Amino acid sequence: MNEPALQKAMDTLEFLSQNEEARRLYEMRQKALHDEASMIDGAREEGMQKGMQIGMEEGMQKGMQVGMHKSKIEIAKNLLGVSMDVAKVIEATGLSKDEIQKLKVELMK
Repeated sequence: MNEPALQKAMDTLEFLSQNEEARRLYEMRQKALHDEASMIDGAREEGMQKGMQIGMEEGMQKGMQVGMHKSKIEIAKNLLGVSMDVAKVIEATGLSKDEIQKLKVELMK
């Protein structure tokens, strides 16, 4: 009984066992604390799931954009490979003039 925390618990138990109203209030307080902790855990879990869902959707969208850009580059290379005019390659792919010029230089190597 030299442990302060144990002594405090014993004192609380003794007090609660003597006073029914105090015990009822204590139990209500404990229930409220448990309910609050449960709500926080539930909200945290829901927030994490929502964040993961949003992250996955954004990742998929970016991945698709990157894939589309790579496809445009491959198409531009093919068109340049058959000596299509740069202006027409820009029109066909939507890539910038600078991007097309870089690809043209790469193909000449």
